[in-house]
Amino acid sequence: MAAEIVNPRSDAGAEGAEEPFDPAFALHRGGKMAVQATVPVRDKDDLSLAYTPGVAKVCSAIAEQPELVNDYTWKSNVVAVVTDGTAVLGLGDIGPEASLPVMEGKAILFKQFGGVDAVPIALQTTSVDEIVDTVVRLAPSFGGVNLEDISAPRCFEIEDRLKEALDIPVFHDDQHGTAVVTLAALRNAAKLTNRTLGDLRAVISGAGAAGVAIAKFLLEAGIGDVAVADRKGVVSKDREDLTPVKRELAEITNKAGLSGTLESALEGADVFIGVSGGTVPEPAVASMAENSFVFAMANPNPEVHPDIAHKYAAVVATGRSDYPNQINNVLAFPGIFAGALQVRASQITEAMKIAAADALAEVVGDELSAEYVIPSPFDERVAPAVTAAVAAAARAEGVARR
Repeated sequence: MAAEIVNPRSDAGAEGAEEPFDPAFALHRGGKMAVQATVPVRDKDDLSLAYTPGVAKVCSAIAEQPELVNDYTWKSNVVAVVTDGTAVLGLGDIGPEASLPVMEGKAILFKQFGGVDAVPIALQTTSVDEIVDTVVRLAPSFGGVNLEDISAPRCFEIEDRLKEALDIPVFHDDQHGTAVVTLAALRNAAKLTNRTLGDLRAVISGAGAAGVAIAKFLLEAGIGDVAVADRKGVVSKDREDLTPVKRELAEITNKAGLSGTLESALEGADVFIGVSGGTVPEPAVASMAENSFVFAMANPNPEVHPDIAHKYAAVVATGRSDYPNQINNVLAFPGIFAGALQVRASQITEAMKIAAADALAEVVGDELSAEYVIPSPFDERVAPAVTAAVAAAARAEGVARR
């Protein structure tokens, strides 16, 4: 059903009264961002330096030494936020124009929380080849690429090919940002219950971009075991209907050899991670292990309502801001890119992402409790901690260039 659009300028209601403003439309009118100069252009002397003839000296220097572009343009602190509009929030395939409000929002979050400039780029194509080719051609203007709201399985190939083609950080936030924040919350939940990551068996509902990335990331971080379920049940080696991505997932996950439904896999599990929508029946939640964790992250309706989850779980997290323990990507991507750009990293490695998760978990510190396993996005310690950890990890990995 089409969304009801309230025009704040329309006249409606009794006796010609003006219709009340819709605050969402009022905030978005004219867009949420603009370009702002960082140097003055007050007179002809300023103009001659900012533009011709002064700019020619800088252009010539960059032509002779290309690496100077990072010192004398904004390139080293600007990210392209690229989408094709095929998997936007909970809205799905709504196209590039309709995705722009989200991309603008992403860009202002980069600036607000990481001090990183970002430019929304919505592409009028869903072709993997065309998206890759377009981004490669745009890359000279940017220090990094944040892929956003591109549907699976195309998002995996697009990211892999861009990482291969470019020598700047490429990061699909729907995958890796979600995984980083999930790992941080899971580390603290385990700590709260006197366990380690290796003691835990997790079940993930959803085998799309986020579910696949979370599974791989948790394995990289050392979780005991993880199984992933899609609409047809647990992704396992005995299934013959798997896509190439899911076949790879079946090879590296599910050491317990589970098959069947998500509900059956949850029996005795320590962790539920929901990134799929839908609803998990209460008996399945009740069948989980003692001191379990329920991270039901679908928006706006979590797979397990917090009131039900709290009956059985030691720690409950959602993707919503009106409940404790919000798994929010804004905790990760601004600091990850800020750290990578700070040292002019050529890529974002697994070690850099794990460093980001560890730093995020450590921000909680002695305040750790069942309702506080992950900090607020507005905690001013978050971005500096993640930035520093990512920069240090980049240097240790040998991908830093300064």
